[in-house]
Amino acid sequence: MLGLIRSLTKSRIGALVALVFIGLIALSFAGADISGSKFGGAANADRAVTVGSAHIGTVEVQKAMSNALENARAESPTVTMKDFVAQGALEQVVDSLIDRTALMEWARQSAVGMGVSNRLVDSEIAKMSAFQGADGKFSQAAYKALLGQKGISDAVLRDDIAKGLIAREVLIPAGVGASMPQSIAMRYAAVLKETREGAVQLIPSAAFAPKTPPSDADIAGFYKANGARYLRPERRTIRYAIFDESAIKNLPAPSDAEVATRYKLNAATYAPTETRAFTQVIVPTEPAAKALAAEIAGGKSIEAAAAAKGLSARKIPATTRATLQSEGSLAVADAVFTATKGALAAPAKGALGWYVIRLDSVIQNPGKSLDQARGEIVTAITAEKRKAALADLSAKFDEAFGSGTGLADVAKSAGLTVITTDPLEANGAVPGRPDIKPNADVTPLLQAAFGMEREGQPQVAELKAGERYVIFDVGQITAAAPPPLAEVKDKVVADLQTSRGYGAAKVATDKLMAALAKKVPLAEAIKSLGVAVPAAQPVKLPREQLNAMQPKIPAALQLMFEMAQGTAKKLEAPGKAGFLVVVLDKVTPGEVKADDPFLARARVELGQLTGREYVDQLRAAVREAVGVKRNDAAISALRTQLGGGQ
Repeated sequence: MLGLIRSLTKSRIGALVALVFIGLIALSFAGADISGSKFGGAANADRAVTVGSAHIGTVEVQKAMSNALENARAESPTVTMKDFVAQGALEQVVDSLIDRTALMEWARQSAVGMGVSNRLVDSEIAKMSAFQGADGKFSQAAYKALLGQKGISDAVLRDDIAKGLIAREVLIPAGVGASMPQSIAMRYAAVLKETREGAVQLIPSAAFAPKTPPSDADIAGFYKANGARYLRPERRTIRYAIFDESAIKNLPAPSDAEVATRYKLNAATYAPTETRAFTQVIVPTEPAAKALAAEIAGGKSIEAAAAAKGLSARKIPATTRATLQSEGSLAVADAVFTATKGALAAPAKGALGWYVIRLDSVIQNPGKSLDQARGEIVTAITAEKRKAALADLSAKFDEAFGSGTGLADVAKSAGLTVITTDPLEANGAVPGRPDIKPNADVTPLLQAAFGMEREGQPQVAELKAGERYVIFDVGQITAAAPPPLAEVKDKVVADLQTSRGYGAAKVATDKLMAALAKKVPLAEAIKSLGVAVPAAQPVKLPREQLNAMQPKIPAALQLMFEMAQGTAKKLEAPGKAGFLVVVLDKVTPGEVKADDPFLARARVELGQLTGREYVDQLRAAVREAVGVKRNDAAISALRTQLGGGQ
């Protein structure tokens, strides 16, 4: 319902917003994940930003980006640095570094006089799980080891945490308690409930395309100029061979000594046992227990006697003395195992009170002799040996791969059959064959196979723990490239015709817009074009329904809710497929009463948005107070480097 407001309060890369409030280096320790790159001890060779008297170097920005990427991978394991940069992460990280540095510079000014004590920094470090020992407490040894592994000093980490704490102390209070006046909130809430009516008219390029088909030369030229549009993603064939217990030959049978040892090890399992089932009633005192027992002895059933006192009789299934003793008490166990079947046991004190017990049944388990248990023991040991042999075989294959032996040779030596897949895309699809679905055994291999740098890098993987394994590699890599023209000629021709009609469609759209500006009705304006186009699609939509479509709101509908009543606007369709003309005829304001629960929720979320605005204003004011000078050339070079450029 309030999705529009919520969307305004969320960052495009939400995880990075927190970087202002948390130490950028310390963040990498917060979850005890230390798998990232070493920071190194190099000084900043280039200044990315000058903030007051402080400097932010490009190396510092690189470190912050590495940490931010590590944390982003917790939710999106496959995201790369190139993707991260493309999503705008570099800009947000630089902004976070500027804000934290500016806040520290501002806080240190004599007129402000803010600071962070060493004890507060100590407490933050002590709370990080990465620095805790096995007892859950801070470990100096773990602290030193992890700092050494990361390649940073104690002073650098402390400064980083201090900046994060200052940012928290200054910015968070600015947004706390912010509220939106009810009168203004009612206006916003009414907007969220408004309904808009209009139409969306498509002017397709295809409708204005030339009637004569293009020549082969025209088709070939268009395909060459627009090859990237038809690019097929990289494809790889995967060669694999599955092995399970059937690959284990000449497995020795368990010896008599092994069977005897296992029997002795599990003597308690095979020993004779006695279990007893009983019904119990628990009362708080011994006199109450004796009184209840007397009533039962006088002829009442234990269930009836308990019910008369508002109690319940609970049936306990057959259990051993040891189990009963561990769950209840020695006195209760003794009472149950000294009673006679069908009779009451003497009242006994247990963990929950006094127990009145009727013994219902006694079950004698004679146990098993070595000869009686031999079959199940042999089965168990054989299964364990087979599982261990399978793990050994897997390790043997892995060792062979490590020494340079190829997949085919390893498979041949073990008598395994190698299967080669069709050329697959990274999602397992076979290009041009939607009827072929990825094999269930191949699907788990896709990520590893598409992560291999080249063909012929065999690996071993476990398909089902301890039972099924697979050896596999990449057989052939086909680089991403446009397919032969013959395979996509129909689509190329359609795209070419659409492209040819684009110019005329644009002229027609401009003519339509001019007519609408003169208040000519849409249907009449369409007729004046002289070309058959699809009928206009009427729209009558409440804003609440529009917000429910997030995050994939159609562009035409989004535009309709940004327009003034009685106006028309145009949008270009993707791929020069034509134009969309959006006409807004009527806006019906929403009605919100002062006691509407919707208004209360809107005020809360608008208050949060107001608080966010206060924080942003304070950050901007602090930046202006201390002075910020960006080195755009250095930041641009870093963007190119992180994005995979030269």
